[in-house]
Amino acid sequence: MMRRLHLAAALLVLLPLAASAAGGKAAAAQAPAPPPAPPNITAAMAKGGCKAFAALVAASPDAYSTFQSAVDGGVTAFCPTDDAMKSFMPKYKNLTADGKASLLLFHAVPVYFSLRGLKANNGVMNTLATDGSAKNYNFTVQNEGDQVTIKTDASDDAARVKNTVYDKDPIAIYALDTVLEPVELFEPVEAPAPAPAPVADAPKASKSKRASHRHVADAPGPAGDQTKNSKKNAAAGAPCLRWLAALPIVAAVALA
Repeated sequence: MMRRLHLAAALLVLLPLAASAAGGKAAAAQAPAPPPAPPNITAAMAKGGCKAFAALVAASPDAYSTFQSAVDGGVTAFCPTDDAMKSFMPKYKNLTADGKASLLLFHAVPVYFSLRGLKANNGVMNTLATDGSAKNYNFTVQNEGDQVTIKTDASDDAARVKNTVYDKDPIAIYALDTVLEPVELFEPVEAPAPAPAPVADAPKASKSKRASHRHVADAPGPAGDQTKNSKKNAAAGAPCLRWLAALPIVAAVALA
């Protein structure tokens, strides 16, 4: 009898503990797994052939913190390849610290765009460097056939998207074949002067007009006709005048 009482008491203690443990395991099994942490954006750039640009972003506290904080809301970055950065580095070194940070932030927009979405959203875009009306730092996305290009007013040539480095919402990274130069940091490209208008040739007279012109020039004018006629009349009247002048002399001889 005593053993039964002890067994019952033990069951009363152990059963709630077992139920609690089982419930905890069930709750743990039903809880959703936490989302994976977003990738380090500079590490993703470096893996995609943009090591030099990624190193500059990582070395700039302002640029790096802005890139990483933009990840939660979505970001599309454009990283120049190492070849593009190599030729641009002399210009980069001449910028101030603020100018360098602005240039790096100019290579990203605070919106996630897949490649298809980028092709469907051509036009002017704000960047991470845009600061209200004080600093525009905008560029223009355009399609050239199946190619996505980015144009700024500080360069004649548009940058081209070479390939996709990383694309998983909310982050997209695309490699560029050249560095984007904002007009706020570099001189704008001057528009070419318009070509002078061609000078029209003077109209040439037709053959019939030239022939008519020569005929009129060669014909004697009215004044010439009058002069010739007066000379002829004077020559014809000369004998008559001499005959009249001789009549008095003839008459005098006859009377004598």
